[in-house]
Amino acid sequence: MTDETLWAILQDELPDGVVNQLVWVGLGYRYVRETEMWSSEGVSPAWQTDYPTPPDFIDSRPAVVKLTRSIPPEDKQLLKEELGFAGYTVSELTPRRTRRATMVNWLLGYRRRMQATA
Repeated sequence: MTDETLWAILQDELPDGVVNQLVWVGLGYRYVRETEMWSSEGVSPAWQTDYPTPPDFIDSRPAVVKLTRSIPPEDKQLLKEELGFAGYTVSELTPRRTRRATMVNWLLGYRRRMQATA
């Protein structure tokens, strides 16, 4: 996961479906080509119970709230610390953009965890 990809999410340059899939994979969902469906076998029980199929984080407020709450406190400022993202201006602020920023923040934490285990 590159900084360029994360900036593309923040700048609304990547389609919503792609952005969702990046988070789904990080959560443990896997696409099964034979069935053309997403499997939740690798997803934590807390996510699996609430979302047996991967949620659309951009359209679902409850799903993005759960994602926000799953970000560890030490990762809450990664948008600023790692990307230097200062936030959106008031005129740019929409629920959709806010949800994308939350997803990027979560992905930054995921990336950090993956680098630590590599």
